[in-house]
Amino acid sequence: MRAGGDDEHAQESMRDDRPRVPADVLEGVRRRDPEALGRFFDMSFPYVYRLAYRLTGRREAAEDLTHDVFLKVHRAADSLQTDRDPMPWLATITYNACRDAGRRASSRLEVSDEVATDQASSSGETPDEALLRKEREQAVQEALLQLDEATRTVIILHDYCGLSHEEAAVALNSGAASIRKRYSRGLKRLATIIGSLEL
Repeated sequence: MRAGGDDEHAQESMRDDRPRVPADVLEGVRRRDPEALGRFFDMSFPYVYRLAYRLTGRREAAEDLTHDVFLKVHRAADSLQTDRDPMPWLATITYNACRDAGRRASSRLEVSDEVATDQASSSGETPDEALLRKEREQAVQEALLQLDEATRTVIILHDYCGLSHEEAAVALNSGAASIRKRYSRGLKRLATIIGSLEL
């Protein structure tokens, strides 16, 4: 997103948090080895939770869906391509789980205190800085939930989960050119919505 310098910095740090899963863990996941599945869960849980939260806007729904995603990972483990970054594969499973749950359209906004606390403690923010960031975060989330589902999903996959437009296209079973156009139009619409909110 291009909503401002602070938002860009926050989103860059979210991209930096995209987990790097070792090849031996991926091989173990593909074999459904319990230890490897446990390590994959521990490494990927924040990534999946963040995506589910962004898509639903609700902490409880995101928690439920995150656990559901890892059940689906276990069932679909043999389709994991161990020579590739597993995050687009995981994002596809998460997106489909959220879509199938049918919770996004009727979700109300809820900012997760747990996420805010973790971010504040890790960044060394003062209480005032943490409050300001939380207010901005709430405004962005509120704006995201006003976008149509397809546009919101493209922005979330790219800006919050670190997927390239090509990876998002695979996750959404679409063309990369279409994803780029949707993303560009979505950013303009999002900037308009954020500009109309009282911060």
